[in-house]
Amino acid sequence: MKPATTPTIAIAGIALASLAATAGHAAAPQMEKCYGVAKAGKNDCKAGAGTSCAGTSTRDYQGNAWKLVPKGTCLTTKTPKGHGTLDPQA
Repeated sequence: MKPATTPTIAIAGIALASLAATAGHAAAPQMEKCYGVAKAGKNDCKAGAGTSCAGTSTRDYQGNAWKLVPKGTCLTTKTPKGHGTLDPQA
């Protein structure tokens, strides 16, 4: 049996490093905007007219303020005002 050469070892090392680097990205869940589930000041972005972005909602579970949640979980997220929605509410 021949001993492994330096180029072969280097290629194997690069391949393993590449796999390790991409492994973390594959495990990240896809996210979606969920309206009406954020506490006051805890929204991720846009909270209606006169607001700019993150942290601007003025009341709990504001219907036009959203948070990012794992894809597929929004409609089953319960709040004291009902379930989360995929579309902004008045």
